[in-house]
Amino acid sequence: MGVVRRTISPHAARLRREMTDAELALWSRLRNRRLLDHKFRSQWTLGLYVADFCCLAARLVVEVDGGQHDEKRDARRTAWMEEQGFRVIRFWNNDVLTNMDGVLQVIADALPEKEEEQDPHPNPLPQAGEGARGRGSRGLTPSPARGRRPG
Repeated sequence: MGVVRRTISPHAARLRREMTDAELALWSRLRNRRLLDHKFRSQWTLGLYVADFCCLAARLVVEVDGGQHDEKRDARRTAWMEEQGFRVIRFWNNDVLTNMDGVLQVIADALPEKEEEQDPHPNPLPQAGEGARGRGSRGLTPSPARGRRPG
């Protein structure tokens, strides 16, 4: 079976290729689990909208706004995302470019703390390796000779 890929809207693909300087700067700090080991996606399609950055596990959307944003349309879009259970945080381009540490702190504060992964078994089985007794071990446990009687 071939690889299953998510369909990316042509609009989202164009936005991903044509990120603003502020979006690129923030993406360089969010990508590859760089912020508290949370996975962010850039220009992620949510319903009819495209979120600048989205952390699905935390249900968090981060928007970076410039002069091109329409407050009425942004309010509708934010309301829809919140109805879907997402928290939306908005920053101005200027804030991202001049106060990156402050922006990252606000995003970090909105993320839940990651729980330490625990072993799913309270008493895990010991790991068998080379020299362990049992199937596959060679030369450590004498086996009775075939065809001979003890004696």
